[in-house]
Amino acid sequence: MGFLSQFETCFWTIILFLFMVLNCHVNEAALVLPKNVTVTAVFVFGDSIVDPGNNNNLPTIAKGNFLPYGRDFKDGPTGRFSNAEEFGVKGLVPAYLDPKTQLQDLLTGVSFASGAAGYDPLTAKTANVIAMSGQLELFKECIKKIKGAVGEERAATIISKAIYIVCTGSNDISNTYFSTPFRRPHYDINGYAEFNARYANQFLQDLYGLGARRIGLLGLPPIGCVPSQRTIGGGKNRDCYEAENQLAIAYNAKLSGVIDSLKAVDTLPDTKFIFLDIYYPLLSLIQNPAKYGFEVATKGCCGTGLIEASVFCNPTSIPLSCPDASKYVFWDGYHPSEKAYKILVPIIINTHINEFF
Repeated sequence: MGFLSQFETCFWTIILFLFMVLNCHVNEAALVLPKNVTVTAVFVFGDSIVDPGNNNNLPTIAKGNFLPYGRDFKDGPTGRFSNAEEFGVKGLVPAYLDPKTQLQDLLTGVSFASGAAGYDPLTAKTANVIAMSGQLELFKECIKKIKGAVGEERAATIISKAIYIVCTGSNDISNTYFSTPFRRPHYDINGYAEFNARYANQFLQDLYGLGARRIGLLGLPPIGCVPSQRTIGGGKNRDCYEAENQLAIAYNAKLSGVIDSLKAVDTLPDTKFIFLDIYYPLLSLIQNPAKYGFEVATKGCCGTGLIEASVFCNPTSIPLSCPDASKYVFWDGYHPSEKAYKILVPIIINTHINEFF
């Protein structure tokens, strides 16, 4: 797939990308934004919610570069963990590790995210994916390439006026804390949330040290209410896995606290740190599906809808998959559908847009 490298002069399109869809078409000149500020690029870090294909060539099961993922993309599967079609834009912000990603793409932003990663280093290690620290190393490599292409001065402008989105943490809960014996004997829910918040704090400070000045941190969703977790921990009625939701709430409180503390630090001047809540907007869709035009909120579209995600949502799942994903809050056992994203994005925009500037 070819990736377009120009910004379209549409503020809402770039923000649409920022909040989880990774879709953005831009103009060569920096986008003109409110209050006479500009956005030069978008750089993204995190897990499968914002991984557009960095895992494709890794020896891991955490990938989605096969059908039925991407069945509604005109170019088919790309490695994005969704069925989502482009939201009316012509280009896709590429994965940094995609062999087709060009130098020009780096100048306007790429994603370093790796599906199944988390703040807890053990989470990425267990899944054999790129840890958050490794994603920072890739960003350092990217910066060097940008400097080599446009020089130190312009590179500094690109880096400082870019927007950065960090989206991870759910896998720490579902894949590490509740699915392995390594953390629970040592940490209760609040202790584990604090443990990961320290890693998040260090990540954000490291990102600042590399030149980032506009950073949005997405909180965790109600992970216990996604289809696979209902099946795993919700009992015979597949209720929400409340222990996971309790940890997600505690985790979000710690992450929000990290943002508040960084805002108060005098040694980080001219920097915007924003906490972006996704927990309650998504929970509203799950609890009130008909209100938003959905018919199914407890199962995914892929396969049986009970557990399938990543390699378990594969071509053999197609005969069992729903014909119309727009009726479902979730595409697979873990990830929201295109329609859910379309609803969630404006909610987040309206709540947080001015905080970036």
